[in-house]
Amino acid sequence: MTEINPNGRPHAYGFDTRAVHAGQRPDPYTGARAVPIFQTTSYVFEDTDSAAAYFNLQEYGNTYSRIMNPTVAAFEERIGNLEGGAGGVAFASGLAGQAAALFTMLQPGDHVVASSALYGGSVTQLKHLLRKLSVELTFVDPDDLSLWEGAIRPTTKALFGETIGNPGGNVLDVEPIARLGHDHGIPLVIDNTFATPYLCRPIEWGADIVIHSATKFLGGHGTSLGGVVVEAGTFDWSNGRFPVVADPSPAYHGLAFHETFGMYGYLMKLRAESLRDLGGAMSPFNAFLLLLGVETLPIRMDRHVANAEDIARFLVCHPMVERVRYAGLEDSSYYPLKEKYLPRGAGAVFSFDIRGGRAAGTALIERLQLWSHLANVGDAKSLIIHPASTTHRQLGDEELRAAGITAGTIRLSVGLETLDDLIWDLERGFRAARAAGGTNEEAAAAAGRTVEGVETEPQVLR
Repeated sequence: MTEINPNGRPHAYGFDTRAVHAGQRPDPYTGARAVPIFQTTSYVFEDTDSAAAYFNLQEYGNTYSRIMNPTVAAFEERIGNLEGGAGGVAFASGLAGQAAALFTMLQPGDHVVASSALYGGSVTQLKHLLRKLSVELTFVDPDDLSLWEGAIRPTTKALFGETIGNPGGNVLDVEPIARLGHDHGIPLVIDNTFATPYLCRPIEWGADIVIHSATKFLGGHGTSLGGVVVEAGTFDWSNGRFPVVADPSPAYHGLAFHETFGMYGYLMKLRAESLRDLGGAMSPFNAFLLLLGVETLPIRMDRHVANAEDIARFLVCHPMVERVRYAGLEDSSYYPLKEKYLPRGAGAVFSFDIRGGRAAGTALIERLQLWSHLANVGDAKSLIIHPASTTHRQLGDEELRAAGITAGTIRLSVGLETLDDLIWDLERGFRAARAAGGTNEEAAAAAGRTVEGVETEPQVLR
């Protein structure tokens, strides 16, 4: 969103303004200020010639809501704008978008290099779904640039990572990995779900494709599934390595997407072929709810981060906690990267290891009232889960270790509640965990605190 000021210089709207307005103007027919819900499957064509032009991609217009819908289009444009990309394509879920994004650029025999510190669903998708498509995969320690470089092959077609790892909280050093990929003619694909464009915009650091599970912080209220893929529009898909994008498409009578649509070539192929044929379309009602969530994203993220930082400091001092993995802590090895890429904060999803292992973790979770035990993050409500038995259950022991997950790892998604109440509830859980784990005297002594001191009401750590 830009306008020309009286002095002739463009006025660039701020992030908060764009979160509310980008991608939408009042409805020209009714004057509706909110984005209307276009709950329709299809659209009446002006005439036969325009219908043919739409289906031939000679003109841009609505044909069928599996491919495009005005409500969904407003959401796509808003997220593309906030991420600083050329545009976006929305999907029914984050994993649907991720699968389509990779499907659009890959073909049998290709190879992907991915961070080992990923969401369990992403690991499973990359490891098993890509194998069915005869695409090979190499996982690497995301902190070691030499491993990324060493894993690249002539057939490597994508580098893949998360801005903030799930659930280890590691921060990816995006800039050198993007530079490495570009030196080899390979795009960098980043899952930016945990950071959101408010905390980090990977495209500004060289990423080529950004993926979101909009189900999480973008929506913010745990009501709607959705995903979105944003492309920078700067990668050269005609560099000879991506015939699946650049070569004439038999599905469109020989149309060459990158040559025809330039910076929008990848996005057009993603929409016109992958979304059309895989069918993972976002519903207009979900798009409407996600748009409402995005309007308050900056305000919510500030509160999410503030609460998360205080919860992390509380946990660091707790005798029942062995380790806290949060890049927002000054002694975290990722703190310098957090300062570079996430100056507004390291997000609100992180993990800690509880003394007493699985039994203590189970006791803690089952005692809580405010913290909801469920498989989601990014809700206004605070959430908690045991990854090894849920979100990362499909991973083997070696994969769990690579992701930094132990039997006692607990993942938190810190919400918007009053901080005192969240800490009070955690203390109730820790008392139950201490009884289950049987290690409270030793743990308290190691932390330099008395067991009785742990029983006291928590203090606000601002």
